[in-house]
Amino acid sequence: MTLYITATIERWPVDGHFTIARGAKQCVDLLIVTVSDGTHIGYGEGTAIYYQGETAEKCLGQVERFSDELAGHPVSIARAQLQSRLPPGAARNALDCALWDLEAKQAGVALWALVGMATPPLPLQTAFTISLGAPEAMHADARSAADKGYGLLKLKLNGEADRDRVAAVRAGAPNAQIIVDANESWGGIDIAAEAEGLKNLGVAMIEQPLPAGRDAALADISSPLPIFADESCHIAPDVARLRGLYQGVNIKLDKAGGLTEALALRKAAENAKMQVMVGCMLSTSLAIQPAFLVAQTASWVDLDGPALLLNDRPAGFVFANGCLSPA
Repeated sequence: MTLYITATIERWPVDGHFTIARGAKQCVDLLIVTVSDGTHIGYGEGTAIYYQGETAEKCLGQVERFSDELAGHPVSIARAQLQSRLPPGAARNALDCALWDLEAKQAGVALWALVGMATPPLPLQTAFTISLGAPEAMHADARSAADKGYGLLKLKLNGEADRDRVAAVRAGAPNAQIIVDANESWGGIDIAAEAEGLKNLGVAMIEQPLPAGRDAALADISSPLPIFADESCHIAPDVARLRGLYQGVNIKLDKAGGLTEALALRKAAENAKMQVMVGCMLSTSLAIQPAFLVAQTASWVDLDGPALLLNDRPAGFVFANGCLSPA
């Protein structure tokens, strides 16, 4: 059987602005991969992990260089080979998810059944991201999100006057549950004291306070809030190194390099008695489809990528009352 693999880059505008500690974006370039057996077509989408030095163009080149090597294999063997032939990242994610999609279509079953789920996936509450900004701007964004029905807000922070930002969001959305993402920006502050202050403002969880590689410092910190690893955790083998330092891990398919590794990472975290969060990069609903399955057993879900774009793909996920559901 011959597999026909194509890849392209699509540019999608952000709805308004998307700002974190590392910078701002007005659009996102997405890697789109299709894999066909001549009858069925599988689709996958990846977003470059820019803090790892990836770009959409580099990822496109990875797919193009590897396509001929996969082309002569059955889809399940091609997917197995992919895990060792490409490193974790957006290119492998887009290819891996396209191969899973093709395999499900060849078998005539839903993807959820192919990955071993006993019942169809259920709607999930998702966080909605409040971009980093002045407190008054974050207050307005939080109020707008709450008015749209979002009961879980994820705040982007940067280690500067973060409590003022959280207080502003709390005032704008007094009934919302709040989690915060420092994106590695708290290297110079007292994390335990900051966590205590944020807990008093109703924050429930902190994501990646320290730069990746400085995780060991968390061993000496007693935080009143659970801390989750994001940039520090990409693949299943990372769990052993992070156990005892973090209380949970954030699984993103682009970081893991696909659905295959994301499922393995979830299992490793669960075996280590660590909580699981499933997140995403800026993306359309095409990228959320496989992540939605991984997220079915997660403690926290942050799959709002399509809701942050100006438009989504036709028949994408429905975001209503703070939940996402398949169309």
